[in-house]
Amino acid sequence: MKKISVIGAGSWGSTLALLLYENGHDVTLYTKGQKHYEELSQKHTNSRYLENITFPEGITYTYDLKKATQSAECVVLAVTSQATREVLKQMKPHLKPDAVVVNVSKGLELGTNLLLSQVYEEVIGNENFVVLSGPSHAEEVSVKIPTAVVCASKKEEISKDVQKIFSNNYFRVYTNSDVIGVEVGGALKNIIALGSGISDAIGYGANTRAAIITRGISEISRFGKKLGANPLTFLGLTGVGDLIVTCNSKLSRNKRAGALIAKGYNAKQITEQIHMVVEGIPTTKAVYEFAKANNISMPLTDAIYDVIYESHDIKDTVKRLMNRNMKEENLTEDMFINS
Repeated sequence: MKKISVIGAGSWGSTLALLLYENGHDVTLYTKGQKHYEELSQKHTNSRYLENITFPEGITYTYDLKKATQSAECVVLAVTSQATREVLKQMKPHLKPDAVVVNVSKGLELGTNLLLSQVYEEVIGNENFVVLSGPSHAEEVSVKIPTAVVCASKKEEISKDVQKIFSNNYFRVYTNSDVIGVEVGGALKNIIALGSGISDAIGYGANTRAAIITRGISEISRFGKKLGANPLTFLGLTGVGDLIVTCNSKLSRNKRAGALIAKGYNAKQITEQIHMVVEGIPTTKAVYEFAKANNISMPLTDAIYDVIYESHDIKDTVKRLMNRNMKEENLTEDMFINS
């Protein structure tokens, strides 16, 4: 049994708290809101994020970050990408030196355009970091639908420990040594899902969605390779797997956001409609800026950025995408590097 604190009581953090408690661990779930804390601790429900789920009485709840952090052997960081740096700063004075931090959010930090492992390194400074990612809608995991994900750390023993902590008969965790690749796949698939949602909303079909997914993998791989990832990582759960689920599922908040973008909604209106942060929107900006600064060819990302941030007409943008210079698709590792 491990003493584990989950920081963030949204849909994914709450689901992982349930899973970890079921796996026999001593679990504390942190929320920053007192009203949210009162619902969790008194009613044992989380009506905004997980309808029809009753939480067991054995989980501890708190809105005191120091209390949540100071005795934890493992901290699951389930806050938004843009809140990660500030939460880590607040946690740092209370974090045990050997505590493992498992990050489960998917995005890049706006302004710095850093991966969240890089933010962790800047703030905390050790290598006790694990990224957990893959095709995993909270709504499905919370009702025990079989799911497979991947975790990665610079320290193999930490990855294997996290694998054991999280795995059970409906949640299977694979390990990987490619921290950057696992992070990039999880973050950038949200951009491609926005494109899938936009495409569906304007009446395009399965052909278009298949093209978006396939060419999306190529872009993700080029971006990841620039940061030092293994391009073949993106053929696994954090690449192809995550793209399949987030570009096709009605549960995908980024795909739903893409549909709202096609209808003319702005970022604030989308958040109000979906009731959750849509990581793909800020990630699109961060990735676009990094790609331009580093000469990475990412035509799909460019197009989605133009639609969201420059208010370009969607169908005109699609025409520009389709009429670019002709290229060859090589069904070798080159397709992940040079296309």
